[in-house]
Amino acid sequence: MTNISKVQKLISVARGQASADLVLANARVVNTFNGKIEKVDVAICGDRVAGLGDYKQAKKVVDLAGRYVVPGLINGHTHIESSMLDVGEYARAVVPHGTAAVGTALHEIANVCGTEGLKYVLDSARRLPLDLFLMAPSCVPATHLETSGAAIGVDDIRRILRWRGCIGLGEVMNYPGVLLGDGEILGKIAAARGRVIDGHAPGLKGKDLDAYIAAGIGSDHECVTLAEAEEKLRRGMHIMIREGSAEKNLEALLPLVTDRTYTRCLFVTDDRHAEDILRDGDVDAVVRKAIRLGLDPVRAVQMATINPAAYFRLERLGAVAPGYYANLLVLDDLAGFTVNTVYYHGRPVAQEGKPLFTPRPSRTARPTHTVNIKPFTVGALKLRARGANFPVIEVIPGQIITKKRQMNIMVKEEFIEADVERDVLKAVVVERHHATGNIGVGLVTGFGLKKGALASSTAHDSHNIVAVGASDEDIFAAVKEIERRQGGLVAVADRRVVVGLSTPVAGLLSTEPLEEVVAGLERLEKAARGLGATLPSPFATLSFLALPVIPELRLTDLGLVDVNEFKLIT
Repeated sequence: MTNISKVQKLISVARGQASADLVLANARVVNTFNGKIEKVDVAICGDRVAGLGDYKQAKKVVDLAGRYVVPGLINGHTHIESSMLDVGEYARAVVPHGTAAVGTALHEIANVCGTEGLKYVLDSARRLPLDLFLMAPSCVPATHLETSGAAIGVDDIRRILRWRGCIGLGEVMNYPGVLLGDGEILGKIAAARGRVIDGHAPGLKGKDLDAYIAAGIGSDHECVTLAEAEEKLRRGMHIMIREGSAEKNLEALLPLVTDRTYTRCLFVTDDRHAEDILRDGDVDAVVRKAIRLGLDPVRAVQMATINPAAYFRLERLGAVAPGYYANLLVLDDLAGFTVNTVYYHGRPVAQEGKPLFTPRPSRTARPTHTVNIKPFTVGALKLRARGANFPVIEVIPGQIITKKRQMNIMVKEEFIEADVERDVLKAVVVERHHATGNIGVGLVTGFGLKKGALASSTAHDSHNIVAVGASDEDIFAAVKEIERRQGGLVAVADRRVVVGLSTPVAGLLSTEPLEEVVAGLERLEKAARGLGATLPSPFATLSFLALPVIPELRLTDLGLVDVNEFKLIT
């Protein structure tokens, strides 16, 4: 059928002159344009909504008996790699929760294996009932303060922006580079002029914020205080209110949403892990929590549908309306927001929390065997003392920002040792892409480990191997186990692996089903608690320890990074 004949049929169905393929009868439709709820039938022709009103002529009629119909949810900023699920399993996880579209820069897998990683994910997603909109990754590597597996330059960005499904430039994390007028990052912004350009500027304010926005940045998802969000909104940014696994900002930022401001706000998850998706959901969980915190349910729906569609310029998404894609959710109760049935392009793809589709293998080969470490001994993990004090990374539960502390340290024979009684642990980052031999060593407080070590090859954004531990020997054993698995997460005690989870796809993604990945993560969290960990999600916090674009103090394979000064200090 030609495009013209499809439109002709759509028109005939809309006018009531031809039978619809499907009618959802006696529905209460949430109108995301005017904020009202309409009692209508929804007529569907092919992959589109034909009309709303009195429609009974159809090949199939489903009587909803007053249940609610809302548009498929749009997660405007997420890193699917943080789920640790391969692409098909990620869709199996989020689609039953109502996620119909995601915006993602894929810069996690891009930092490991460049454009080949992007192509793998995009090819895998094309045959799934989930729209994946690519934001070209602007920061590969994120900064010059770490070693990444790949580099994506200005010319690469120009090419990626021409790819089908690429809608803009992903989060510009190198805000110091923008402020200093760095030609490389400004060249990437210039290449995306006229497209959506996402920002990433934690804590930026005043004239520096003005300068960052003036460069062409349109949004921010890093606000952690209401004052920060209010200033960024005043200056013209769209505010992505984030509620992820390690970054929980919804409660603090929800007062930003008023009748005057809500169109500039949208819900995102950023980094959401498989166990949270399975237990609580995806962006639907953010909608539910916002409603529990007092937000009007219709307004909450708008912030997860029409608002991201408008910001990202996604035509025919974000509403239940004539000519719009029939990506629809059926809910028994709007306030409870439990998804009963999910339709994608007019076809049922999930029911009562279960997917009705089976992912097909990607035609692009999986990127595996990406962990490449130069041989080293446990002696390489020693940290020489330079006085009675040393800068220590203080982690903050529920946030990905850290604090820089100067603490008295335990020294033995001129070398710093972990001090578990004061919760001061060794932190190590081992370069794993090019076998450079780079190993960054520092100290961290806030994990609570009394013994053993935790390690992971998920370490935003360059994804070298990051570990924390009470002894060099256990840290060494944990890193070597990650190398053996070619990616993963492990807990070690007394130089033996207590439990581990393999993520061999780019060292980031598992090849196992959702339920098995979640079971493995739960075993890891239990093992971490058995070693004394006090953080709610120790592996989630660990994964951000090496991210040198989030204040205040970080550790990369090159050493300790003072993010506020944007320089190495060891």
